[in-house]
Amino acid sequence: MDLPSEIRRSMPLLSIGVVMELTDLSARQIRYYEEQGFITPARTNGNQRKFSLNDVDILFEVKDLVEDKMNMASVKKIFELRAEQQKQEQQDAELRRMMREERLRAQRLGRTSPTRGDLSRFY
Repeated sequence: MDLPSEIRRSMPLLSIGVVMELTDLSARQIRYYEEQGFITPARTNGNQRKFSLNDVDILFEVKDLVEDKMNMASVKKIFELRAEQQKQEQQDAELRRMMREERLRAQRLGRTSPTRGDLSRFY
């Protein structure tokens, strides 16, 4: 069974030591970025952090922004804006999917699609 890429990237597999080597960040820096809410690593039964590849990507992004002399408030704002944009894109995609389904349903029933009927004045 082949897992989709996003599922593989979100699997918590990496220890803090491995993440330190990959990112060239200290354990303290990684814990600080966790405290700031950028990442939320999984925890083992023994309370050890386990990081995903997505966590590592985020740590690289934060590290790059901080190295470019950006303060933490600005870094947080960038991540907030990005999250809002992703949320809007997901809502837009859901609306398009619903409209497509409605159009197909109307075609199957032999009716005029809402986008071609009453709602057409809005387009």
